[in-house]
Amino acid sequence: MDKIAIIIVHYNTDEETKACLESLNEIKHENFDYRVILVDNASKDNFVLPKKIKNTELIRSDTNLGFTGGNNLGFRYANQHYNPDYFLLLNSDTLVAADFLEKLYQCLQENPKLGLVSPKIYFAAGDEFHRESYSKNNLGKVIWFAGGVIDWDNLQTFHLGVDEVDRGQFETISTFDYASGCCLLVRREALAASGIFDDDYFLYYEDTDLSLRLRANNWQLGFCPSAVIWHKNGGSTQGSGSPLQNFYLTRNRLLFFSRYGRGLTKLRAYRLARRLYFHGDQVEKKAARNFFLKRFGKEVVV
Repeated sequence: MDKIAIIIVHYNTDEETKACLESLNEIKHENFDYRVILVDNASKDNFVLPKKIKNTELIRSDTNLGFTGGNNLGFRYANQHYNPDYFLLLNSDTLVAADFLEKLYQCLQENPKLGLVSPKIYFAAGDEFHRESYSKNNLGKVIWFAGGVIDWDNLQTFHLGVDEVDRGQFETISTFDYASGCCLLVRREALAASGIFDDDYFLYYEDTDLSLRLRANNWQLGFCPSAVIWHKNGGSTQGSGSPLQNFYLTRNRLLFFSRYGRGLTKLRAYRLARRLYFHGDQVEKKAARNFFLKRFGKEVVV
């Protein structure tokens, strides 16, 4: 029977993490075994695993390794101690449908060219960007992710369907440019060929970088609309729009597009970095400066 290692990185979000683990307690798994590897990423207070949580092992890092390093620690630990056939990455601020993992697993079984597959991700009810714009009945049905697209000309990445109420417009299995690290199921052999997360990113764009390396190794990325989870956006990064989030998004955007862009795209990335360095706000200037100085990985954000 196949084995799946579920890797969750926890960082100072005790209540969200507990809710996530409780939802995982209810998942169906007739066709595979699973084990949750919970990585406490140097939280202020050591996380205590609730007694009622099943199939879960808690490990701890004494330093904050970021999203990249925390997941990489989970990858290595799971690989050494559990020898899984698949790895599921899952954010700690998510809730899952009971059949989501069975649906993802089935999608990979039926589509051997897919190296990884992502579920349909909704905003958690009440955490929508524009929650006042939706009726009460639509809360929890607003899409956060239905596939990722890279806009090389404008140096942007975006989620398909974001902010749209789900009315069945994304109900076919499809492929896309990049997967969200919020939730993805990846084959062991695909990850072995492409490598794990690049620690240069620390936080944000690491999933886009990994997606391109998978595609370079001839693996496709799949979207499975019948698999569903809910996401509380920015739960462990001081919230959406915070200085910490903006710094890493800005610096890593410059890193990603300068690294993978060709011709005009690469030139646009350096022009953007120059403009932000001279005319951006305090956070953008620091991000651009770090980019030019090749200071990647973890950074103190004021």
